Amino acid sequence: MYPLIVFLPLIAATIAGIITLAGAMSSASGAEHDSSHHHGVSTSDRISQLITVGGVVTAFIISIFAFVDVAIGGNPVTVQLFTWISSGNFTAEWALRFDTLTCVMLIVVTGVSSMVHIYSIGYMSHDPDKPRFMAYLSLFTFAMLMLVTADNLIQLFFGWEGVGLASYLLIGFWYSKPSASAAAIKAFVVNRVGDFGFALGIFAVYVLFDSVQFDVIFGNAEEVAGTTLLFLGHEFSALEITCFLLFIGAMGKSAQLGLHTWLPDAMEGPTPVSALIHAATMVTAGVFMVARLSPIFEYAETTLAIITVVGASTAFFAATIGCVQNDIKRVIAYSTCSQLGYMFFACGVSAYSAGVFHLMTHGFFKALLFLGAGSVIHAMSDEQDMRKMGGIYKMVPLTFAVMMVGTLAITGFPGLAGFYSKDLVIESAFAAHTAVGTYAFWAGILAALMTSFYSWRLIFMTFFGTPRADERTMAHVHESPAVMTLPLLFLTIGAIFAGWYAKDWFGGGDYEEMLAFWNGAIFMAEGHQALEHAHHVPGWVKLAPFVAMVSGFVIALVMYKLVPSLPRQLANTFNGLYRFALNKWYFDELYDKIFVKPAFYLGYGFWKSGDGALIDGVGPDGVAAACRNIARRVSALQSGFVYHYAFAMLIGIAALVSYTIWKMG
Repeated sequence: MYPLIVFLPLIAATIAGIITLAGAMSSASGAEHDSSHHHGVSTSDRISQLITVGGVVTAFIISIFAFVDVAIGGNPVTVQLFTWISSGNFTAEWALRFDTLTCVMLIVVTGVSSMVHIYSIGYMSHDPDKPRFMAYLSLFTFAMLMLVTADNLIQLFFGWEGVGLASYLLIGFWYSKPSASAAAIKAFVVNRVGDFGFALGIFAVYVLFDSVQFDVIFGNAEEVAGTTLLFLGHEFSALEITCFLLFIGAMGKSAQLGLHTWLPDAMEGPTPVSALIHAATMVTAGVFMVARLSPIFEYAETTLAIITVVGASTAFFAATIGCVQNDIKRVIAYSTCSQLGYMFFACGVSAYSAGVFHLMTHGFFKALLFLGAGSVIHAMSDEQDMRKMGGIYKMVPLTFAVMMVGTLAITGFPGLAGFYSKDLVIESAFAAHTAVGTYAFWAGILAALMTSFYSWRLIFMTFFGTPRADERTMAHVHESPAVMTLPLLFLTIGAIFAGWYAKDWFGGGDYEEMLAFWNGAIFMAEGHQALEHAHHVPGWVKLAPFVAMVSGFVIALVMYKLVPSLPRQLANTFNGLYRFALNKWYFDELYDKIFVKPAFYLGYGFWKSGDGALIDGVGPDGVAAACRNIARRVSALQSGFVYHYAFAMLIGIAALVSYTIWKMG
């Protein structure tokens, strides 16, 4: 039964894909469309929607049973399907690994994906390419499920590249829009950079362990920990280098500082895509991978320190940008980038279950915020600029209510999902009692303050104040249909109760109970006790995130409700700082100068000088030109006049006679 969780979305995606191709062929041959198509939804559209939604919802229901059996019941299962690769001594099985970590991810992936699928029926109702969209969504879900159930690194890499492909297809879904195509290419290229590191990491694991099978790798991690590599006359820990290369892959996929530039541009895809990428698939893959490979990361202290610093820096950096963005989806996108930083620095201080806890709770409230934003955009006639919104909370009461819940959850309001997971992450960083842990703690507190600020800023600008949209837009503001609001209500339940219900499993309660729940799926080495010590931190550490949350709310309230002229004054006073944050710390411009422009210049040079002048000029074109030139000169001698030929013969005879006399003399 368990394999159905993974393969139902694939079957659904295949059927929806066939419907898409059939529709494309019939329209190309000029066949008549279904008469109902003119009224919104054709039969083929409806079939593709029902099959894809049915596949993912069924997978979600089976995932719940799997979670109860495997995680709560303590019965991990590995389902062997077949031998995938067999070459000499190397074998890679195709097997599905169901342990506690997998089952937690299955709930998040299939749960959020089910809601996104249902929501898409309403959101994409006016789009002519519904079957293609639904096929891509299900393909995305399948790739992520393949990734989280992987039993070896090759299989994990298959799912890893699968989500990369699906994100490319979905971000560039509206391919006739140049900005969407550019964003899709950017996501694909930036991920290739990370994936190159990840592939090298997998090669290194195989060299060290002579296997890509998780059980073999984990069983021998302690022995291999002492292995060194000689490089440029210096000795390096082989496991440190391997883990660092693997982390580069996670940086690309999970948009950490340096390889984050693709994530905000991913907003070019339809809103349900943003919710799926940011909440359940793609960006969580890096965090999952680090948690899955915790048995080898635990022996790479330096790499863990790097992960902590990168994660903490990302949490702070992305939050500063989120504070000044005006596009409602971009604010939430930078919020995702920031929250991923929290998950990584939790893993960096060996509090893996705290990182996965935040991943799980974040999946619910981030999907809720994105789909809520989609509902706002739907109500505002596709307007995404918050400066052109305002005063609509009475017109869309349900959307307003769920967005409020999502905002309270992400800011860490006591009792809601984000409160339990974010506080546990921040306390674990402090409890690590290391320099990098302390840095992560303070970065986390500052990011929490900014998270609260930009989240409430979004609420005040979108729903309160005087309407800033034109009269025509305001006249059309309406609540979304039930097919869009029901998924929001489901996610609201997750955003309210997920943290409180699951806190003991993830380390928020009894430590022994947490270890029993994970049942060896996550490994923490001796001496790495940040999670255990998180419960014994001073009172001010526990209070700090709450104070940060309240401070952020008060600042947003003053600036966007009580003194609305204040933001403009501050932006003018600190113009340099404001521009710096508004332009995303100029990362795109910097990369354009360092990588893009030189690459174009180099490519143009190779094309014109190398290919055109040298290869074609000397090679095919050069030979052809020389032959043509010689032929033209020779043909000039063929004039057709008899006296020309007689004259040539006389010259020839004179030359022959002269040569003969010269030889005889």
